[in-house]
Amino acid sequence: MTVIQTAIDTAGATYRTNREEMLARIAELRGYEERVRQLSNAQRDKFAKRGQLAPRDRIALLLDRGAPFLELSTLAGFAMHDDDGRETLMGGGVIAGIGYVSGMRCIVAASDSGIKGGIFTPMGLRKQLRFQEIALANKLPLVSLIESGGANLNYQSEIFVEGGKLFRNQARLSAAGIPQITVVHGSSTAGGAYVPGLSDYVVMVKGRAKVFLAGPPLLKAATGEIATDEELGGAEMHATVSGVSDYLAEDDTDGILLAREIAARLRWNDGVTAPAGRAYRAPLYEAEELAGVVPVDYRQPYDVREVIARLVDGSDFLEFKALFGSLTVCGQAEIEGQACAIVGNNGPIDADGAVKGAQFIQLMCQAGTPIIYLQNITGFMVGVDAEQRGIVKHGSKMIQAVTNASVPQITLQIGASFGAGNYGMCGRGFDPRFLFAWPNNRISVMGGEQAAKVLSIVAEGRDLRAGREPDREAMAALERSTIDQFARESTAYYATARLWDDGIIDPRDSRRVLALCLSVCREADRRGLRPSSFGVARV
Repeated sequence: MTVIQTAIDTAGATYRTNREEMLARIAELRGYEERVRQLSNAQRDKFAKRGQLAPRDRIALLLDRGAPFLELSTLAGFAMHDDDGRETLMGGGVIAGIGYVSGMRCIVAASDSGIKGGIFTPMGLRKQLRFQEIALANKLPLVSLIESGGANLNYQSEIFVEGGKLFRNQARLSAAGIPQITVVHGSSTAGGAYVPGLSDYVVMVKGRAKVFLAGPPLLKAATGEIATDEELGGAEMHATVSGVSDYLAEDDTDGILLAREIAARLRWNDGVTAPAGRAYRAPLYEAEELAGVVPVDYRQPYDVREVIARLVDGSDFLEFKALFGSLTVCGQAEIEGQACAIVGNNGPIDADGAVKGAQFIQLMCQAGTPIIYLQNITGFMVGVDAEQRGIVKHGSKMIQAVTNASVPQITLQIGASFGAGNYGMCGRGFDPRFLFAWPNNRISVMGGEQAAKVLSIVAEGRDLRAGREPDREAMAALERSTIDQFARESTAYYATARLWDDGIIDPRDSRRVLALCLSVCREADRRGLRPSSFGVARV
């Protein structure tokens, strides 16, 4: 055994300060998430009067009781478009996560019709595209609860073209042999009508579901024809005449119970042989300590092994090339009995760290071991020595290894994520299976101070070449504004709003989140599918 021995003094001032600052960040995160839920639930009485369940109550009824549910991208669109980042927090207008329905692990998604009728903004569209990508990559069925006014037309130019990918992804999921079950609780019209149309199993709620390409006003304007909602697209019409609906539900509860029964009859788990359960030991150190191990300020150094010791079984970590390229930490471990590899940072990636990382990634691909990246990276090493030692070619080796890795890769951003270091440590642009962030995460092309100094030096050089005396006051103002801009645009909230991650998590939940993600990836690798050429078409 190679057990990590902690050097953290949990009674010390540094730990206490780190913990207080991290807990404040966590409280801020939970406060924002609670405002989304409050806004969604504010219409619960209105739903009840209509004989409906509120969106979050629908999800609660759909999911298996007591089973884990990992909600994704809770703050999508934060402080963007109609989300003001203060009182009107919308979460993208969609609730989504990984959970269990009748024992079937799947993506569960629901229109948040308690907020502006479930219309979605551009970031709400990205959120939907992202959970479709997760479903396809991890062979997860998709269960959707639909009641939405569709895209927010105020932002149609940011939604319409990319929105076609929603339909494309649905067709690809079905063709890949990954089932989609959709319950229509209310409106799903215009482009949204294709959501049930492209689903494999469709349940519509009597008297509430509306599915049509053109509603009565548009129909009258376009053709002069006059028709009611029910004639055009009511649930009973679709169940008895058009055939768009496969099952007719009496109400929301009945529709959700039908979806659970459909899921149960898929017998989705029959073809997957579960590996023998392996006994595992908890880390030697409490997950609670993760709130104090890492400084909120990325500029303060710490040893990433202290994080690893609180994530892996028995704090047992077999480190690879520990004495070579020591700023890049690589090794093997297990999380809840599941084999994994870990790459972490104790400083910038230098030439030795890059080739070490590249070799380690290739070895893990050879062994079939998933890789977890713990990102706290200010970038690749720079300077005369670094360039002469070949940081460009050696850094390229690591990027090539990350890009072409044949095993699942999972990224957790626990501090800084700057420059090409983000790339070398499997940032969003490299399509890790999952990517989560801690609330102290900072992500940008470089640190704000460095960016400000670069722009100032460039401005000074331009003035000198033109024969002008540099304007020191203007340069100082440029530096201040650049630092302020980078401070605003590099926060965890700025990133999660734009779906640069799959959500911000409490550091103390990291082990559980990583264990679930590893389990999802492992199950996907074992699962065989029955693909078809075009997916299942409605009749």
